[in-house]
Amino acid sequence: MSAEGRSACVIGSGFGGLALAIRLQSAGVSTTIVEGRDKPGGRAYYWDREGFTFDAGPTVITDPPCLEELWAISGHDMAKDVELMPVSPFYRLNWPDGTNFDYSNDEAHLLSEINRVAPGDVGGYNEFLEYSEGVWREGYLKLGTVPFLDFASMVKAAPALAKYQAWRSVYSIVSKYVKSEKLREALSFHTLLVGGNPMKTSAIYALIHKLEKDGGVWWARGGTNRLVAGMIRHFERLGGTLRLADPVVKVHTVGTRASEVETASGWKQRFDAVASNADIVHSYKDLLAGTKRGTKNAASLAKKSFSPSLFVVHFGLEGSWPGIPHHMILFGPRYKGLLEDIYDTGVLPADFSIYLHHPTVTDPSMAPAGKSTFYALVPVAHMGKLAVDWDQVGPMLEKRILDEIGRRLIPDIHDRIVTKFHYAPSDFATDLNAHMGSAFSLEPVLTQSAYFRGHNRDDVIENFYLVGAGTHPGAGIPGVVGSAKATAGLMLQDLSA
Repeated sequence: MSAEGRSACVIGSGFGGLALAIRLQSAGVSTTIVEGRDKPGGRAYYWDREGFTFDAGPTVITDPPCLEELWAISGHDMAKDVELMPVSPFYRLNWPDGTNFDYSNDEAHLLSEINRVAPGDVGGYNEFLEYSEGVWREGYLKLGTVPFLDFASMVKAAPALAKYQAWRSVYSIVSKYVKSEKLREALSFHTLLVGGNPMKTSAIYALIHKLEKDGGVWWARGGTNRLVAGMIRHFERLGGTLRLADPVVKVHTVGTRASEVETASGWKQRFDAVASNADIVHSYKDLLAGTKRGTKNAASLAKKSFSPSLFVVHFGLEGSWPGIPHHMILFGPRYKGLLEDIYDTGVLPADFSIYLHHPTVTDPSMAPAGKSTFYALVPVAHMGKLAVDWDQVGPMLEKRILDEIGRRLIPDIHDRIVTKFHYAPSDFATDLNAHMGSAFSLEPVLTQSAYFRGHNRDDVIENFYLVGAGTHPGAGIPGVVGSAKATAGLMLQDLSA
């Protein structure tokens, strides 16, 4: 029996929800996406201000084939809807002493950069790359789109994870191969882009290096929002339905089955299957409120450790900056200590590391002629650890961040600002129902990975599914698109039964 003609609802239109909806609709399942905000995209929201386009994020696109597959399964070509542009260098890393390090997959240039910044570490770097390839093969290719619904599946994967010492942290593994502290930071910071502390995140995440080396780092012309728009165009072309600006307030159940979805406007519809791309705690605590399963699982999830939040300053400047690359990491004076402040003690430190995003250097369409779009992102503890009034703290932190960029890169930054605004942990909590304002859901530590993460199909409500950062394999575009593949496989199998 085929799943064709059955119906499904996907709650939330982040990348995971969109990828899942496309897979279901491609298989003939009549799929409706219900999104609470006025635009699709979830964390990949955007704003238009005074001619500047500001992407909320994410801004780093890796592993394009995982996206292209969403079109190819129905015989379409992603390139007709989305133009991907290569970004080089992938990142420029900058330290307070003025050292720059350009990271890319141009091997000759990269090795010369390593020789310059970390003489003597080239051999160790090559050994690390070999390690990265191994964990990419075992952790990404073999397990990245496989649902872990029972402990036996975890046991089956354990030997491969043990072989690569998955219990060790990314930083610890990197340190085994290279001696330079700067190179250790350069090879371990990536986990921060998926909410993980390099000092604690499983060494499996070293696979990101292989992913970038083979597939490159890309940008969607017009912004990440254009990738979202392309996915929506494709979904609707296949016959899917998008319902915007009407948040889901309840998933009704009958016995152990989800029966109906209800929104704030009073709209109700019955579906054969329901999948949530909403925040995992919100999904159980609020959407399944009043059910035994919702109450019990929400309480269990609340005891887990969650990724930090982010404080993001969006700003448009007069002038163009060809010397500032698309992606830049401005490291602060501390690495380990700063990570402890963010992940453990939950204080707002005096120093910070900044991820600076400058899309107009690749794509001038993101700003009016002669002007530039930027955002500066700083990881901060989530609201469960750092309980401050962001209305009060936000403007002060915004000024400190802009001052630091002025000190290191753009001396007259304050005079050049055309428009600016910031996005704080409280906004993640309000706009995205993110538990404690976490920007990446559950922290990606080994004890919260695979079987120990949110399951792609609920254990009790048999036709209720999860997709996105809170489920296996985790955050980041390839992660949530992988979760959609795992969840779609389960849903299509169940809907065909």
